[in-house]
Amino acid sequence: MSHTGAATAGEGSLANTGYLAIDRFTLVQQSAPRTPAAWPHRVGVFPPRALSFQHRAEVDQLRAAVDSGGAAVLTQVLTGTGGVGKTQLAADYARTAWDSGEVDVLVWISASSRSAITAGYAQAGVEVLAADPREPEQAARAFLAWLDPKAGQKPCRWLVVLDDVADPADMRGWWPPTNRAGRALVTTRRREAALTGAGRHQVTVGLFTPQEAAAYVTSELAAHDRHEPTDQVDSLASELGYLPLALAQSAAYLVDADLTCASYRELLANRIRKLADLLPESGALPDDQTATVAATWALSIERANQIRPAGLARPMLQLTSMLDPNGIPAAALTCQPALVHLTEHRTPTGTGATHHSAQVSAEDAALALRALHRLSLIDHSPSTPHQAVRVHQLIQRAVRDTLPPCQHDQLALTAADALTAAWPAVERDTVLAQALRANTTALVRTAEDALYRPAAPTVLFRLGISLGESGQVTTARDHFEHMAVTACNRLGPDHPDTLTTRSHHARWRGEAGDAAGAAAELAELLADQTRVLGPDHLHTLITRHSLARRRGAAGDVAGAVSAFEDLLADETRVLGPEHPHTLIVRHNLALWRGEAGDVAGAASAFEDLLADRIRLLGTDHPDTLATRHDLAQFRGRARDAAGAAAAFEDLLADQTRVLGPDHPHTLITRHSLAWCRGEAGDAIGATAALTELLADRIRVLGSDHPHTLATQHDLARWRGR
Repeated sequence: MSHTGAATAGEGSLANTGYLAIDRFTLVQQSAPRTPAAWPHRVGVFPPRALSFQHRAEVDQLRAAVDSGGAAVLTQVLTGTGGVGKTQLAADYARTAWDSGEVDVLVWISASSRSAITAGYAQAGVEVLAADPREPEQAARAFLAWLDPKAGQKPCRWLVVLDDVADPADMRGWWPPTNRAGRALVTTRRREAALTGAGRHQVTVGLFTPQEAAAYVTSELAAHDRHEPTDQVDSLASELGYLPLALAQSAAYLVDADLTCASYRELLANRIRKLADLLPESGALPDDQTATVAATWALSIERANQIRPAGLARPMLQLTSMLDPNGIPAAALTCQPALVHLTEHRTPTGTGATHHSAQVSAEDAALALRALHRLSLIDHSPSTPHQAVRVHQLIQRAVRDTLPPCQHDQLALTAADALTAAWPAVERDTVLAQALRANTTALVRTAEDALYRPAAPTVLFRLGISLGESGQVTTARDHFEHMAVTACNRLGPDHPDTLTTRSHHARWRGEAGDAAGAAAELAELLADQTRVLGPDHLHTLITRHSLARRRGAAGDVAGAVSAFEDLLADETRVLGPEHPHTLIVRHNLALWRGEAGDVAGAASAFEDLLADRIRLLGTDHPDTLATRHDLAQFRGRARDAAGAAAAFEDLLADQTRVLGPDHPHTLITRHSLAWCRGEAGDAIGATAALTELLADRIRVLGSDHPHTLATQHDLARWRGR
């Protein structure tokens, strides 16, 4: 409303003439003073100081930037996700500048829309310049021009705060000008280059530090005469991800519901409960807050979903909500299962854009991640592809809370498929392998119930095998023990996946040192598999293979040789002589014949097997490389130490190229090569090689792994030499 005309008031009454600006974010009634306001003068109302406001490093950064800027104008942009406290930091900065007399005119504008920005500047023009309130656009432009003083104009020290800029486009034409006396401060969740160009300085607002979070919660509770154990406060702060808004609202809920920290944490850990149910209702929010944690992000998600490629940000964020908040590999979010999910769940944006049903590309998926990054809903770092995406754990929970049960469970299965697709057949990159293990663990923690429908997902088997092959044998054993119990409960004791899980558990039980226990478990499993699957089923044959190995490891070398001879005959009959599993049995039969004392026969068998594996599998197949290793090993035991060392040197180069320098098999070959060098008379070279290997094995496998201990043992041996 404008051009309302003059108003006449009778005696004892008040007349008001002005304009009323209304949009979905603001409701402001403004009136025109008769004369310009005297300085110092403040326009707008900034929010009250939070009850337990914490001084933070970001405030020091703001002031340091001003100090370092000297007399030049400085526009600073506070950016960060919703709930980190940007508005409170800006208000503290403005309040400090006002109370200390550093500014003559302070303008606070709630800048959540372009019309709100215009209205804020117009109000400043009306109050400071006595501009005509009937022409808000002109009043706003007049004030913006006044900020850049003309010759002869009285200088004014000003500070303009634009709080919660929702869209960089809203600021086009409304940035405060540059002069020697003015300052501007903008808060926003956006991170586009348009907000930080033209000399503007960006300050990223992060989470509370653990110390700040604990101090905040303690202070909030103490204000209500509540005192909680320090360890409980620390744990609560950690479980809320040190997010200031969540800490404030959870503390208020805790007080209102008369809960202890421990009981509130139990409620928080119950994933059946939604996050909104564990925070105050909108009318009971602390510190004049206007939105709950979940509602704070809802608008950001909607805006991100409108950024091109439209409609993909929301389903992408849903997928990330199932995975590790501390780092998600880019490959898991751009692989085929992820792209199918994005294609099927692309959401209408409500902006009139056409809904596209075409297959989403990996480039589209990457752009969706950038859209979420621009709205500070995730941190996207393409330069670290194995941990490319980080997302706050409460954002993840708030997103999952919006999903219907059927969509939640399907999303969990999609995430499992995406991790499986991203998992390389050979784990050359230990950083990627660790990231995939962490993401799978996070998925299990979030949605384990959904994963066993209708069978155990492949990614859980990959997780356990990766743990074991990376040296974490006890963790692998424990993983498969839990998985076996879960599969038995969900799928039944005779389900093929339950039986397979028991097989993996027995394997890693043996690798962890309990060879006899593993052999006993495999014997029980073999009886069940023979009954359920039949004696010639591949899984039954694999269990016979594992049982024969465990017998040998438990000391029954002759029994192992006999068992492998029988198994080789059956696998040749059932699978054929060139089946990969038949070749594996030939490998182990040769190995245990050598352990039984027939070193020359073992070497000859390995030579024949190597020729077949090269022909059938290729020179770079891991099984071919394993055969080369054991062949060289028995050459060395046949007193050809120099020939064995040469073979190990060639093998090491190929394993480093194919498997990577940190693969356990590569490390085993380095150990074997050092041993051969020592046996060939180079004790000093063996000592040097084992010293380097020990450091790498401690880094990759840990100090207590059997292979690490073996390296320590042989290092001591060659130092004695």
